[in-house]
Amino acid sequence: MAQPRTAPIDRSAGAAADARPAAAEIGPNAVTQVVAALTLAGLQRHAVPIFAAAGAADWLADPPATMVDERRVARVHQAVRATLGPAEALAVMAGAGRLTADYILAVRIPRPAHAVMMRLPAGFAGRLLVSAIRAHAWTFAGSGRFSARAGIPTVFEISGNPLCAGERAAAPTCAWHAAVYQRLFEVLVAPAVQVAETDCEACGDACCRFVVD
Repeated sequence: MAQPRTAPIDRSAGAAADARPAAAEIGPNAVTQVVAALTLAGLQRHAVPIFAAAGAADWLADPPATMVDERRVARVHQAVRATLGPAEALAVMAGAGRLTADYILAVRIPRPAHAVMMRLPAGFAGRLLVSAIRAHAWTFAGSGRFSARAGIPTVFEISGNPLCAGERAAAPTCAWHAAVYQRLFEVLVAPAVQVAETDCEACGDACCRFVVD
């Protein structure tokens, strides 16, 4: 059987690079939804020590509403993984990713576009979503180099991922990114979609790679 045809992976930063702020920043949901996910998991008692360890205690009292320094966000994500057990940390970061995607679906994607995409064939809807993610990559990849390939499977890659910079782990750590992609695809493209991080820079791989299948 012939292999499914996919577009060549786009390794140029493209329009997203032109729009990226001069400072290395990431959207505030990468912070605020971590707090929400801790609360939903009944782990809110850990919020103060996690944010204190990250040097970001001020964000608990005054949650950010605009783009924030990617280095501080990375410290928060890494403090979650250092403070909680592996299973709890994975669940919290995946929960924060889903909440981030829900925010995007509710606030950033116009309702008419939302309705149209849900009625399109999955392949076409998937390509439109990949284009939208690519165009706004700087909001979740920061200074990382983002690339995407639409098709079966769809593949996202972040090289120099700031949210796991300097970490060393035996298993992929980027549950927040994976959950954002999965939630967007399962709502707008196909309910049964699965996203797996197959490579992770924290594990010594060349990039953080996410496969949407």
